Amino acid sequence: MNLPNTLTLVRMFLVPILVVVLLTEFEGRRIVGIPKELVGAGIFGLASITDWLDGYLARRRRQVTWLGQMLDPIADKLLTSAAFISLVQLGLAPAWMVAIIIGRDFAVTGLRSLAYNKGFTIAASPLGKIKMVAQVVSILLLILGWGPLPLLAPPGYVALWAVMLTSVISAADYYRRFQRMASARVTDVNIARSRKVS
Repeated sequence: MNLPNTLTLVRMFLVPILVVVLLTEFEGRRIVGIPKELVGAGIFGLASITDWLDGYLARRRRQVTWLGQMLDPIADKLLTSAAFISLVQLGLAPAWMVAIIIGRDFAVTGLRSLAYNKGFTIAASPLGKIKMVAQVVSILLLILGWGPLPLLAPPGYVALWAVMLTSVISAADYYRRFQRMASARVTDVNIARSRKVS
């Protein structure tokens, strides 16, 4: 187990801790004297840093592995889905927006898996990366705005709208690229068959 994969597993391990911190009623809403919102934001922030760090280290150390490529997107989706669902439970995010965001993530994952099975890959979209950054920002702002820094809640909702819009647009972009690459693949197969026949 190399360091990048270990960081990915740490991120997965932090997910249930984040949910417990956000959804448990602590006395005075404090954990060891610290507002639980700050603890939750700290856990989510740490987990988000590991998302960037594991990819950076894997490329820098040339430790990109099949296991890491499989676990990393799963860990990302577990983290953001758990955070968003917790925010819905706390009444801090509309359920319909979160359903669109999480549904998009699973749809794109399915599309990329289907592409892989057909023999081609769909590279990560720049819009998808923007969406991920917006997700981290919106979740952090909404958690902090729920507790000691209420002024952060309005920009958190603006960021949440940005997440939803980029989710929809990037999903359409992935589908368009999938269709184009699948059509090109069918054309290449047909050309190869016609050459064999002739």
